[in-house]
Amino acid sequence: WTDTMGKRSKSSSGGTPPIAGLLKPAIGVAIALAGYYFMQGLQTEITRIDTSDELALREVFFGEGQGKNYVVLCSTPKPDSAKQPPVSSVFLDAQYEYGSASSNAEFVLLDCQHELPSGSTIAERFKVDLKKRPTILVSGKVGPPKQVPQKHLKTGAMLTKLLKGMLEPHAAKIENTKDLKSKCLNKAMCGLLLKGGKPEPYVKDAVSNLLGAYPDIQFASVDTTVLLLANLEEYLPEFETGQHRFVLFKKVSGGLDAGSNETEGSGRLVTSIVPLEDPSISYGAINTLIKKAKSGSSKPTKLPMLPSIKTRTKKLEEAERKKRERIRGQKDQARKKAQENQKPPSMFAENDGTPEGRRAERERRRQEHLKNQNIKPKTPEEIAEIERKRRERMEEEAKKWNVGGEDDIMDEGEPVGGGDEDNIDFDDGDEEEYVDMDGGGDEEDEDVLDLD
Repeated sequence: WTDTMGKRSKSSSGGTPPIAGLLKPAIGVAIALAGYYFMQGLQTEITRIDTSDELALREVFFGEGQGKNYVVLCSTPKPDSAKQPPVSSVFLDAQYEYGSASSNAEFVLLDCQHELPSGSTIAERFKVDLKKRPTILVSGKVGPPKQVPQKHLKTGAMLTKLLKGMLEPHAAKIENTKDLKSKCLNKAMCGLLLKGGKPEPYVKDAVSNLLGAYPDIQFASVDTTVLLLANLEEYLPEFETGQHRFVLFKKVSGGLDAGSNETEGSGRLVTSIVPLEDPSISYGAINTLIKKAKSGSSKPTKLPMLPSIKTRTKKLEEAERKKRERIRGQKDQARKKAQENQKPPSMFAENDGTPEGRRAERERRRQEHLKNQNIKPKTPEEIAEIERKRRERMEEEAKKWNVGGEDDIMDEGEPVGGGDEDNIDFDDGDEEEYVDMDGGGDEEDEDVLDLD
């Protein structure tokens, strides 16, 4: 028993492994990571911008020249070329994930402590905080250099996600009136998708294709299940849950620049709309709408007031419904009036069937005939001459009817006949024959005229 207790069993020993056994795997991992990033740096060949080249600097800062976007890592080179500062792993990962799969941006290195001809450094010129490491900027066609916040620089995937949102075309999200004005209404043309619910995959594909087909047009979306666009709803199809709508804005004049004491403002922003009447949201329908708006075949409607974003409530919905009905009534009246004015040429607005209307219709036709035949109204002298000639013609016609003259006309009471005819004597002598109308004398001697 004593010998058994004096021996220490292997299973009961609780010792720790030696430190050398842990260092070897750690060193191997470190070497592998260093080789990985080294190989990435060799494959990507990160370009360093020559600070002495003014044109290259302006291209990186403002996108002048080729018009590219740049992801810039502030890195000051050391005099000893063999001991250059290491490149951030976040920057390398983003370049590997985003730069190799997209041509929207070029990853470069830049000495942000370089002094410009103005006397200030690049960091001072664009208000870059070099104490926040890694110091990464986004510039070029997208705009002047802007520093990436630290919250997006924890991993390469986070930086890649930010770059996709900043550099790739995407539909802006509208949440308030300020967003609507700055992101949509202030653009030359803006297509706004009014979502009536969660967009279907085919709607997302349509918007994605439109973003690629029309890079010069800003596209945006707003959730109209919770938001309402005042001064715009009455011009669009009525809101229905699950039904999406689309409208194209086209700026008329003005802008959001209020100006200052030195510069003049752009004036009040005025815009117009071309709504999509087709209830189905598809690439073909929106593409046709945009082409018509660009060519001018579809006339936009000028808005008297800019739209504004409000929270959707029943009270606002009822007010918008009444406004919609009022506008619809005005359009119906205008349509009826236009139809009345577009009557056939044979009709006349004043000809209501009365004598006065018919007289007006005849006068209108007479004036129209004179105008078509280019007949000018006659002067009083011409009218008097025409009347004189008319009287002469009447006198000539009258002379033609009087063939024998006045001497050949027989005396009054002379019977008509030739010279060889016996004269008719109506007198039988001095005696006169009387007819007794009173019935006196012999009936046999009377000549009775029976009128019955």
